[in-house]
Amino acid sequence: MKIAVMGAGAVGCYFGALLARAGHEVVLIGRPALVDKVRRDGLWLESAAYTGAVSLQADTDAAAVGTAQLVLFCVKSGDTQSAGEAIAPHLSNDAFVLSLQNGVDNAQRLSAVLGREAVAAVVYVATAMAGDAHVVHHGRGELLIGASRHSAGIATLLTQAAIPTQVSGRVVEALWNKLVVNCAWNALSAISRQPYGRLLESEGVIPLMRQVFDECLAVAGASGIPLGEPLWKAVLDIGMSMPGQHSSTAQDLTRGKRSEIDHLNGHVVRLGKIHGIPTPVNATLHRLVKLLEEERDGR
Repeated sequence: MKIAVMGAGAVGCYFGALLARAGHEVVLIGRPALVDKVRRDGLWLESAAYTGAVSLQADTDAAAVGTAQLVLFCVKSGDTQSAGEAIAPHLSNDAFVLSLQNGVDNAQRLSAVLGREAVAAVVYVATAMAGDAHVVHHGRGELLIGASRHSAGIATLLTQAAIPTQVSGRVVEALWNKLVVNCAWNALSAISRQPYGRLLESEGVIPLMRQVFDECLAVAGASGIPLGEPLWKAVLDIGMSMPGQHSSTAQDLTRGKRSEIDHLNGHVVRLGKIHGIPTPVNATLHRLVKLLEEERDGR
């Protein structure tokens, strides 16, 4: 299958590499430095299952989605509209667009921009870019995708490419589950510049995370999303299963990129205001990350 990855960051590069290794024709759409490196040397994949160069195509132009039958949409949440507008004129009529993004409303926003359905996916993978065309896999790698008439076939294709994928009618709830986990970990990792394992060992961090968690559950409940107490264990399990992982927000700050904090803790704060639910801890973490971004950018 011809596959385009719109937004060749750590997630897009990792899944693109696996699909290319499975024999699919993959094009990564990303920054000039990455594109030049991939065209010259291939994409370097570092994982427990395989380490080496992977040959695939790369382009800086969104028009490269033109012949793709599957588009993995992996841009940051803040770029959903602009990136969606960039690919919209070039999509083939039968292209299946899959949103592999953090946050809970990207597929909905992308569908509005494209004027066609974009299917939501929940991404469970720990990856990082170690260079312009060097992706490191730290753990997991499965997807949960929304139901549509083509989802079962796409899930089979992805699973055969070593990307375990299930189809679910409860993807919105799963996206909220992941949002809560991200709200608990991402900002703290970014502010402290610490990996998950070290945060767990730090005095006062777990009670602080619990406050974030409780605010998120209250907002989710008011938004009609039934999340429960078992999710707290999942929050803690992330730190224990991936102790060396820095959050995506921490990675963004380190690499000089705009983070997705507005669509994580910031999203909870906005919904809290709508529903009249106080979210002081989420608001504090959100503002601290924004201050770090402003300092980095010289504002």
